[in-house]
Amino acid sequence: MTRPIPDNVPLRTVHSFVIRAGRMTEAQKAARDKLWPQFGLEVVNGIVPQQQVFGRLAPLVLEIGFGMGTSLVEMAKAAPDTDFIGIEVHPPGIGNLLKLVDQEQLTNIRVYQADARVVLEKCIADSSLSCLQIFFPDPWHKKRHYKRRMIQPDFIKEVRPKLMADGIIHLATDWQPYAGQMMQVLSADAGFRNASGEQCYSLQHSRPSTKFEQRGQKLGHGVWDMLFIKV
Repeated sequence: MTRPIPDNVPLRTVHSFVIRAGRMTEAQKAARDKLWPQFGLEVVNGIVPQQQVFGRLAPLVLEIGFGMGTSLVEMAKAAPDTDFIGIEVHPPGIGNLLKLVDQEQLTNIRVYQADARVVLEKCIADSSLSCLQIFFPDPWHKKRHYKRRMIQPDFIKEVRPKLMADGIIHLATDWQPYAGQMMQVLSADAGFRNASGEQCYSLQHSRPSTKFEQRGQKLGHGVWDMLFIKV
């Protein structure tokens, strides 16, 4: 079955996402139905009790918009001593991630199907995240849609309290004008410092390459990563 975002969880008036129509494969549906009770998290349950959910206290990474989940699963597999929470609104992506989690027999991933800003507000404790990662968010190319871009000053102010001291926000985009906006927004926030130096993008990071990214690189697209540390 496809789970909608719960009716009693309000969504923001201006969204940074559009819920695209997409057909789930039978394997994705089966994984979604079978594994959601174990790996799914619900906004209505409030703050995530990490020790209860994961059975331990470990570094906690939150990824907003994991797409089809391939790179998130790869990261969780490579870092078994770290816990990962993914947020996605598209049912096929959630089904695919859970299918991969089952194939890899991972225990260090949990997932929300919800608006990321609602999850941050209601479910993520302050000073709990070692890293927040947002890779290739919708750039909303048209100027009249810039207000829909996720990386805005008010969003970064919401994110900052959720990171522990020296926690990292890792962003990546293949749209250069959006990269410039991201850099401007984060550089202007006194609560963060650029890990690579003022106005510098990161050339060294542990992010796996996604199929989306590889496809773009074949078309000659650039990719801009930036890592900022909470101060």
